[in-house]
Formats: sequence, structure tokens, C-alpha cells
Amino acid sequence: MITVEAKRRLKILEHWKKYGLQSTIDAFEKSERTLWNWKSRFDKSGGKPESLNPGKRTPGKKRKRIWDYRILEELRILRSAEVHPNLGAEKLYPLLLDFCDASGITKCPKPTTIERLIVDMGGLRTFPQKVTHFGKVKRANRQKVLRKPKDLVPAYPGHVMALDTIEKQRNGRRMYILTAIDIFSRTTFSIATKSHSSKTFAHFFYLIMDMFTYEIKHVLTDNGSEFKLHLDALLTKNKITHYHTYPKTPKMNAHCESFNGTIQEEFVDYNINLLFDDTTKFNEKMGVYLKFYNTKRVHCAFDNKQTPLEVLAKSEYYVKKLPAEC
Repeated sequence: MITVEAKRRLKILEHWKKYGLQSTIDAFEKSERTLWNWKSRFDKSGGKPESLNPGKRTPGKKRKRIWDYRILEELRILRSAEVHPNLGAEKLYPLLLDFCDASGITKCPKPTTIERLIVDMGGLRTFPQKVTHFGKVKRANRQKVLRKPKDLVPAYPGHVMALDTIEKQRNGRRMYILTAIDIFSRTTFSIATKSHSSKTFAHFFYLIMDMFTYEIKHVLTDNGSEFKLHLDALLTKNKITHYHTYPKTPKMNAHCESFNGTIQEEFVDYNINLLFDDTTKFNEKMGVYLKFYNTKRVHCAFDNKQTPLEVLAKSEYYVKKLPAEC
């Protein structure tokens, strides 16, 4: 990747080649030593602009926090599974302050420093062990996933599609309503099923891609198993980026959570018997509601003046995707 700084340095080297060394020093206020250094790196790489990218400026030998070993040991004990597992720095501070007073330690680390000490000591995070019915400890299989960027703001229809699941129970039976919402236009789709496996969700998302007239770029989900395996394979095949929310953080998928609440309050809760008795009729009736939701119902996100279809139709991106006969 060629950075902006690398492009600027390349421009300076081109100026040097065209107008000479002294002109370059006067124009860009760079020392001769710096210019020769850039030129050397550029020549050794065979003329690749990437060689001019700025390197890391972190010091090779960083300073280390030095605190009384008794404080570190007490911190380890307080965060242990037997005492207060995973207790936060703000809550640990009063306990650590009492310990320092009792031990005659004059200086106690503040909450921010406690956070850094916890990181220095490896995180000090513990997890409850799961035991199988055979009496063996089940190892946690944690996988790294792509998290939702903080600066992700939908800019056009299909930029971000959020997915989620609603679960309903009655007399030991479970039914699931799979939901999806295009965050930019608030266009929604949902379907009731007896299963919420990844295969079912992959089929649901395939229907969405077939019905929606715009290309989906990113998908946002939580960390449920229904969003793994088959759905992941479908997203990878169609080159769609799959973002995940952080665990126990539903607010990162707020738009879909809000739609889940709306569809339950306005439709599902009034047709709950139909959901368990006749899923086909429930889906047909829900289709009528979704048609109203997407084409007639104005939304607070648009100051209660526009429907999702109106927002979608006004998008230049949407117009370009329409067939010629439309």
C-alpha cells in the first residue's frame, strides 16, 4: 500500500532529479541527509514507491512500569477466579488502596494505571470452564473475527445489511424469525422458520440478494452460530465483508435490534398463535405487513416524511441498477 506520505516523498525526489539538490532543500525544507536516505531506499527497492512509506517510530527499548511486587501480586489475587474474576480497574482501585494502606505502601496506582498493569500482566482474564457429561473440561475454541469499524457509516443502499434472529417459545416449542435491514434505506425483510441454523440463514440471505435490486457490500451480525459456516461461505463467495459485533454488545447492531422490537410490537405479538400453528400463513401475513412497512409506513429516521421505498428510489445507485425498460 502506497501511503500519502510516500507519494509526497516521491514527488520531492522527482523535484530533486529535475531541479537539483539545493532547489529541493529550499523548496521542501528537508536536509540533504534525509533526501539521500530516501533516494537510497528508493533505488535499492528497484524504484518501488512503497519503499518510501514511513517506518515505525516506536522505540526499540521501551520503558517498563516498575511497581512494588506486593501490589502486582495483590492485583493478581483480586482478579483471580476464586476472589473477584475479571473485576474492572475502577472497582479494583478502592480495594487496592485499602491493601496499600494496610501494607504501608505509600503510592497506590490509579485506575488508568491499574488497567495498564493488567495488560502488562497478560490480561488476568479468566473464563468459567465448561465440563462435558463425561466429566472432561471442554476447551474454548475462540476464533478471531472481523469487528465492526467505529467509523462505519452507511453511505448508500446495500452498503451495510444487518442481520439478526428473533426467538419465540411456547409449550417447549421454539420458532425463529430471521430478520434483515438495510441500514441506509431501512428496507427490511424477514421470514419465520423452525430452524435458525447457518444453512437456513444462508438460504434466507440468498433470497435477500435475489430480491434486493442493489449489491450488498457489508453484512453486520452478532456472534451467533447461525452466522457461521454456510452463511460465511456464501458471503465469501460473493465477496461480501462480514462484520461482527462485540460479545454482549447489541447496541452495535442497534438498527436491526430496533426493527426486531418494532415488528414484534406491531405484528408478531398479535399473531403468535398463527406462528406456531401455521407457519406458511404466518409468513404470508407477515409479507403483507412488510410491504406496508417498506412502502407506506414513514420512518422516524427520515423525520416521518419518507418511506424506505422512497429513500431507495431516490438513490442514484438504485436507479443505475434498474433494468432499461423501467
